Amino acid sequence: MGTITRSLANALVNVDTGTQKLSSDGLDVDLTNLSGTNITSGTVANARLVNSGQFTINGSSVALGGSVTVGETKPTITSITPDTIDNTQTSIVITGTNFVITPQVEFINTSTGIWYTADTVTRDSATQLTVNATLAVDGNYKIRIENPDGNAVLSSTALLTVSDAPTWTTAAGSLGSVAAGSAGSFTVVATSDSAVTYSYTGSLPGGFTLNSSTGVISGTESGATQETNYNFTVTATDAESQTASRAFTITVSVGINNAGQFN
Repeated sequence: MGTITRSLANALVNVDTGTQKLSSDGLDVDLTNLSGTNITSGTVANARLVNSGQFTINGSSVALGGSVTVGETKPTITSITPDTIDNTQTSIVITGTNFVITPQVEFINTSTGIWYTADTVTRDSATQLTVNATLAVDGNYKIRIENPDGNAVLSSTALLTVSDAPTWTTAAGSLGSVAAGSAGSFTVVATSDSAVTYSYTGSLPGGFTLNSSTGVISGTESGATQETNYNFTVTATDAESQTASRAFTITVSVGINNAGQFN
């Protein structure tokens, strides 16, 4: 007896259970009869199909025995700016895809596992969010975005670092003075929750240098012929690239030379 074919419409059963599947009454189904018919759920065994071929599901071509995920559009996260903030409320721009209406944004501390919700979320476009967040606990944070339809994404790694920026111990202004041609040493100090390095812009007295690790400004003065104030700004930078700057002055004094003679 040859192969018997039947139309898909006659083969669909168990509709009352919420699933649709081809009957297993021993009758094979010819794929040529499936044209223009949508299968919304269920499974068809390859052995029950006469003609080899492919299904097209929601525009995706699926070979027999294959699968396709349909009906979900999850958001994605590409990058954030800035990626390091302190404990005060900060605006963060998140770029990605598939941001629907206004999603919920959360930050997960990778050390404590505690979740924090963003203060405000603005959907700039389907690919950009502007988020205000206040995170009082220092640490590294993953980011989770959930669209109103329930589709969500959690970053696989910590994208955000919350850290204290450097703070200055040394008061701004004059560090003191050094006599022309003499050796001198001055120290500026800033602290942070990680190692601090120092750099400067402006002018130091001739012969003086700044130690980038210790904050010591030292040397033997050279070149001054009259009293001069040297103004410069030192920037303290921590391991998270957070910075704090402060302005200072060193004065080089010159004694009375070539005094005039009075008769």
